[in-house]
Amino acid sequence: MSVAFIPDWLRGKAQVNQETIQRLLEENDQLIHCIMGYQNKGQANECAQYQHVLHRNLIYLATIADANPTSPSKVMK
Repeated sequence: MSVAFIPDWLRGKAQVNQETIQRLLEENDQLIHCIMGYQNKGQANECAQYQHVLHRNLIYLATIADANPTSPSKVMK
């Protein structure tokens, strides 16, 4: 199950830290390789579930990024 999956009863209580973000990025890397493998074999329909999880992870990461704006000085370093 995806790291980004949070049951309704835990929403808003989950701790987001660098380790969680790193695990999500690693999971996304695995998902992308899996999706590419299915597409290279001509089995695009089989990768739909992985695309769904990847999409959910990306939306979760974007939400975290939006909630924690970084000052321009931190981005430039």
